Amino acid sequence: MGSFKRRTVEDADRRKRAATLADVAEQGLDVFCWCNRCGHNAVIAAARLLRQLGPGTPVPEVGARLRCTGCGSRDIATRPAWPDPSQAAPPAAAGG
Repeated sequence: MGSFKRRTVEDADRRKRAATLADVAEQGLDVFCWCNRCGHNAVIAAARLLRQLGPGTPVPEVGARLRCTGCGSRDIATRPAWPDPSQAAPPAAAGG
């Protein structure tokens, strides 16, 4: 495979992969955690998770290692804690 094609494929793969704890920390973000059972949520510092889980841990997999402090469930969803909630939610319906 030529170097141009290899770089193109690697760039596409990089855009498709889940963000790692290193990626989140590099952007100055933390990790938002949501309990799928009771709705309890919290933000955990990326630096803390980096020390405990390592920089290569994908953010979506962090939830599998957590337990909800509200109900004790292990069904936790995780994502980067974006500063603006509109980055994570679809735009509101237009109209009045």
